[in-house]
Amino acid sequence: MHIFSIIFPLIFIVALGYTCCFFKFFNQQHIAGISKFTFYVSLPAFLMLNMSQIDLHQSISLEAFLSFYIPVLSVFSLGILIDRVFLSKPAADIKQANYQQHSVFGLAGSYSNMVLVGIPIVIASLGKEMIAIAFMIITFHSTLLFALTYLIGAKGNADDFSWGKFAKNMALNPIVLSIGTGLILNVSGVTLFANLANSLELLASPAIACALFVLGANLVFYKIAANWQPALVSSLLKILILPAGVFVVATYVFALETQIRNVLVLLSASPVGVNAYLIASQLKQHQATLAGAVVLSTVLSVFSFTFWLAVLL
Repeated sequence: MHIFSIIFPLIFIVALGYTCCFFKFFNQQHIAGISKFTFYVSLPAFLMLNMSQIDLHQSISLEAFLSFYIPVLSVFSLGILIDRVFLSKPAADIKQANYQQHSVFGLAGSYSNMVLVGIPIVIASLGKEMIAIAFMIITFHSTLLFALTYLIGAKGNADDFSWGKFAKNMALNPIVLSIGTGLILNVSGVTLFANLANSLELLASPAIACALFVLGANLVFYKIAANWQPALVSSLLKILILPAGVFVVATYVFALETQIRNVLVLLSASPVGVNAYLIASQLKQHQATLAGAVVLSTVLSVFSFTFWLAVLL
């Protein structure tokens, strides 16, 4: 399939969402409503149905898991180092280190917008049957990186975070919950009766289009701050260094099957996820950097995806 044919429909929907919001055809309240439907109804239906139907033997792979998360954790650590050495004040020493700030910047360079961008790219380029491996990666993605961000941040601010509340939020996350429910249905062999399955199919059908539309619309509300340099650094870590690391590890260390490797690389090449900005806002660290990184990495991902698709296909 021609790369332009893969990329164009996705860009078109994102651009449409941005245009409708930019010219105030939709306001922020409208987009909030569409977002709520997308993340709490349509996407969960899509993820649950597909998770309940996938071949678990294809999706469960320790080598694939390591091929993705070894580079992710390496880039996370690299982001912490860059923020500590180059972006923080030179006068800071170990006792003055802002662990929350460093961990948030590490998150910015390693947290992928896989649900909104990664899955549509994988489906468009590799086919729907290849999303099985993506679900395994997505299931642990937010939990691992958010927990690591809070864990490192808590080193200097232990009283600002509750692990119990974090565990509850992760367990009730609609993405994690829907994938978990689908996994239970798959393992137990339970089949939904036809009328319910058809109803969920209808709810799931607009999930990808709605997710891309909402992504584009929300870009209007995120601004590239005056300190755009850190945002650019984190964006390049995210869409260039991370997928390159995944490609090298998957190809030369674990020698994964080509299609599985391609899924992992495309997922890792996704732009910075919006939820990383929410974590930054909660911790009050690098908010402007994360807002800029969401916009910059999303715009630049058009070129990075074009590059990676040319390399992989």
